[in-house]
Amino acid sequence: MTVPDDVETFAATVGPQPDEVLEEMADRAEETGFPTVGPAVGGWLQQLAGLVDARRVFEFGSGFGYSAYWFARGLPADGEVILTEIDADELADAREYLARGGLDDRARFEHGDAIETVDDYAGPFEVVLIDNEKERYVEAFEAVRAKVPVGGLVVADNMTAGPFEFTAIHRVVVGGEASDDETVQGIADYLAAVRTDEAFETTLLPLGEGLAVSRRVA
Repeated sequence: MTVPDDVETFAATVGPQPDEVLEEMADRAEETGFPTVGPAVGGWLQQLAGLVDARRVFEFGSGFGYSAYWFARGLPADGEVILTEIDADELADAREYLARGGLDDRARFEHGDAIETVDDYAGPFEVVLIDNEKERYVEAFEAVRAKVPVGGLVVADNMTAGPFEFTAIHRVVVGGEASDDETVQGIADYLAAVRTDEAFETTLLPLGEGLAVSRRVA
């Protein structure tokens, strides 16, 4: 399930406005079919970082830096967003985009597997974005869980859409069925993990392709 285009446009219009660099990144995503969270969700990422007074953000999967750019705008001047990306060319592009926006001084760029990279950091991370391989979402959550302080957030993308249809994930999460699609099952397993974790409270933000926002409460 994706939000109707007019609602998505309305949400983007109300929210923080993208600058020229973000607009260029959005054009690139549209032209190439590269999946990004889009401006409506991007505005929420910026807002969430500000709401929890985030100083450090960790991303599992950063592509060419679209979501990291929004996060960086919500951080203080001495804040830091850690980008992770397996594709060296995309990571280099992310570095260029953030530099052009004057935000590279609050970004760190890590080439390699995100779940291996997070082990090199002690934390804390006030905000974490999980947007890597869907079948590894639970692994990512387990790798970073202890590094999220009380009041911090774990945000996961592609809860309602992505490389699958909403009906497929609905059948598993609501209907209790199993799925042969490892992507769908990975998302369902992730939701089960965060919903049953007593240290986290989870809600769904139904914009873009769906965000699960899990706040550490204990």
